[in-house]
Amino acid sequence: MAKRDYYEILGVSRDVSEKDLKKAYRRMAMKYHPDRNPGDKDAEEHFKEVNEAFEVLSDSQKRAAYDQFGHAGVDGQAGAGGFGAGSFSDVFGDIFGDIFGTAAGAGRGRSSVQRGADLRYSMDLELEEAVKGVEKKIRIPTQVECRTCDGSGARKGSSPETCSTCGGVGQVRMQQGFFSVQQTCPACHGTGKVIKDPCRDCHGEGRTEEYKTLSIKIPAGVDTGDRIRLAGEGEAGLNGGPAGDLYVQVSVREHKIFQRDGKHLYCEVPITICDAVLGGELEVPTLDGKVKLKIPPETQTGKLFRVRGKGVAPVRGGAQGDLLCRVIIETPVSLTKRQRELFEELQATFEGEGGHKQSPRKTSWFEGVKNFFENM
Repeated sequence: MAKRDYYEILGVSRDVSEKDLKKAYRRMAMKYHPDRNPGDKDAEEHFKEVNEAFEVLSDSQKRAAYDQFGHAGVDGQAGAGGFGAGSFSDVFGDIFGDIFGTAAGAGRGRSSVQRGADLRYSMDLELEEAVKGVEKKIRIPTQVECRTCDGSGARKGSSPETCSTCGGVGQVRMQQGFFSVQQTCPACHGTGKVIKDPCRDCHGEGRTEEYKTLSIKIPAGVDTGDRIRLAGEGEAGLNGGPAGDLYVQVSVREHKIFQRDGKHLYCEVPITICDAVLGGELEVPTLDGKVKLKIPPETQTGKLFRVRGKGVAPVRGGAQGDLLCRVIIETPVSLTKRQRELFEELQATFEGEGGHKQSPRKTSWFEGVKNFFENM
């Protein structure tokens, strides 16, 4: 039976470009691939025709011969060379990846140079250290370039040799019928090099494990969750690759006096009932020392007082936060007999006419309770 025209098989014109030829082949190969058409003999035959057509037309010399002499110019050549290193196998690797959801050519030409892994270190800070900044020394385990072989993995005086199996590419092609699949070289594991005389200290890895001490400057204003990056302080790369980075994860410990919310600090300040009623002046702590806080007469418990500029200066810039002091009125305990008598006398003065004016919150609360029960 006469062979069909190769251009007709791929559905392209005779002046088709190389780019459009590949697109057409991909489309037709995916349409008729046996794995997408199990048990369909017609699809299998079409698939073979598509492969044969593309193998000829993707080769400039074969295409020229076909254009001039037709099938007679390429008979005995189509399929004779198998799947070589030309564009046919490259495109077919892409098709194979599209069909199976993986890139069959993944790693093709992969460099043996690899970047080192990033490292993470968790650092706990006191609030004062986080707010003002501090310099810390840390000791971390890491992979460093072997000093004996300078990272080559080969014993001193020798060097890695080009892999004879893959020719230094790191990949080999395996052919079964009209399938050609590219895989990692089993001899060199994709590095393209073979170490016949490995270094005794790193056993051919090119890296050794050791501890290193680093001095880290923690900027003022950091907070829990902030991360500091130290470029190049991670694990050493393979085969001369760049080192990874070290990420320091900051966590600020709870403070006995202050709570932090962004750039503001909060604290509770206990005051006596006399200071709350009569007013007064108190000394309150800040991270920079003590400041005086004026308490006006008739201050209620829970009232917030703002001390401006005594909070935190944000690490990314901006105005410094404030210190907010919440006053808590302390109920006196362990009263003497005389003190108790005085409180009883004072209480009696509140129970007379006009006492409700001196306890406005209490009065409004009881009225709310009364209305609640009346409306039930």
